[in-house]
Amino acid sequence: MTALPHPGRRVDLGLVSGFAVLGLLAFISITWSIQLTTAMVAAPIVASFMTNAFRTGIVAVAAVSLSALGGLWLDVPYTFDYWFRVAICSVLAGLAALSALLRDRREARLERMTVIAETAQRAVLRAMPSAIGAVGLAARYVSATAEALVGGDLYEVAATPYGVRVIVGDVRGKGLEAVQTAATVLGAFRAAAFSEPDPAALAKRIDETLSRMLDAEEFVTAIVGEFQGEVVTLANCGHHPPILVGADGAIEMDTGEPTVPLGLGSEPELSRHAWPAGARMLFFTDGLVEARDRTGSFFPLVSYADELGEGTVEEALDGLVAHLLAYAGQEMNDDMALVLAERSS
Repeated sequence: MTALPHPGRRVDLGLVSGFAVLGLLAFISITWSIQLTTAMVAAPIVASFMTNAFRTGIVAVAAVSLSALGGLWLDVPYTFDYWFRVAICSVLAGLAALSALLRDRREARLERMTVIAETAQRAVLRAMPSAIGAVGLAARYVSATAEALVGGDLYEVAATPYGVRVIVGDVRGKGLEAVQTAATVLGAFRAAAFSEPDPAALAKRIDETLSRMLDAEEFVTAIVGEFQGEVVTLANCGHHPPILVGADGAIEMDTGEPTVPLGLGSEPELSRHAWPAGARMLFFTDGLVEARDRTGSFFPLVSYADELGEGTVEEALDGLVAHLLAYAGQEMNDDMALVLAERSS
């Protein structure tokens, strides 16, 4: 009975390619009696680009062995010149294995740093509850960094005595420093959301915290919202206004003249809006509206905003992200945070 291949067993293309090159060189040498003593090193060099140091070493040993044994099928004397070429092959094969080893170590360090960064990001952005009271919620974070969720976009929600409060923001900059700033913003939000009387006062508290730790050129654009019964109150700190999706379609909320971002002395004004049953509100960062297609055109959010009223809030966000990635060719130039809130009927 023929054994079926193990489903978890994968072919190492680097190992296969290395031995394929080695076999081809040996075939040429034997068929046309061409002395390719030093050229055998091409096999471990090819393998070093595609596989790890151990497997590159296997190919290197085989290459040096064939280099040394080539004189037998070519029937040439083992002169000093011949052994010198074998020695060159050995040195270059060893360098190929060393190169693969150094790459393995770099990749291992990068993987550890990626795991640390992603863990930090997930610690900052806690899981969004599916609902708080009559407010249904969903959130998505899409990073421009393919290897990990590393960036400065942020979101958080809190059930307070004043209503359900939410913040969505974007830290200027990227990387771990941006994550640290985002953590500071969220920590200040969590600490003050239960004591400040309105979103504007809450934003000022966050601004005061940031002002003590950020440099003059650093800031955070953000919008703070509060859902209370049939009214939503917004405080805009240099951020994109949210989109309201209701019975009349999707409209951009008028949050008044936005103030400067958090960390620069932000003093936002309050804007109050009707929050009818069944309505949904999308909070987003600029990674959504500044994504471009191949022609350089920005993502047309208005063309897809009405679809945010279809299905569950989770399905609606997944659909929007799918549209965005398809539009941008699966490549994001900036991080993106989305929060979709719904007032249950």
